[in-house]
Amino acid sequence: MTDLSPFHLAVPVDDIGRARKFYGGVLGLDEGRSDVHWVDWDLDGHQFVTHQAPGSGPVGHSDVDGHRVPVPHFGLVLTVERFHEMAERLRAAGTEFVIEPYLRFAGEPGEQWTMFLLDPAGNALEFKAFKDRSQLFAR
Repeated sequence: MTDLSPFHLAVPVDDIGRARKFYGGVLGLDEGRSDVHWVDWDLDGHQFVTHQAPGSGPVGHSDVDGHRVPVPHFGLVLTVERFHEMAERLRAAGTEFVIEPYLRFAGEPGEQWTMFLLDPAGNALEFKAFKDRSQLFAR
């Protein structure tokens, strides 16, 4: 799992300025190429792009571990230490969580820390961490 290929993901946002404040300021992502209506972000070596595209649809939900998980969503698998650092960074920025950071599936296969939040345009993000990353696809 150390030789992963970077993915490319583009998501709609309704305001590029607010996207810059959130992704660059709050999450601390480095900005790459950009234009008036889009910005490339370095999401841990993955090419993540915010495109100004007003009028995105509402988010659906799926029930997981007693929580209503927003779908679609995207994010990163972090180390446990980085997960908690990210949670504190988001709290310090006044982020309202859809699902507060917590330990999911405790003591079961796939035990993981997880948190869900929305960006300013309503795109759902999940950040998670496994004490044992080999549990990523555990059943």
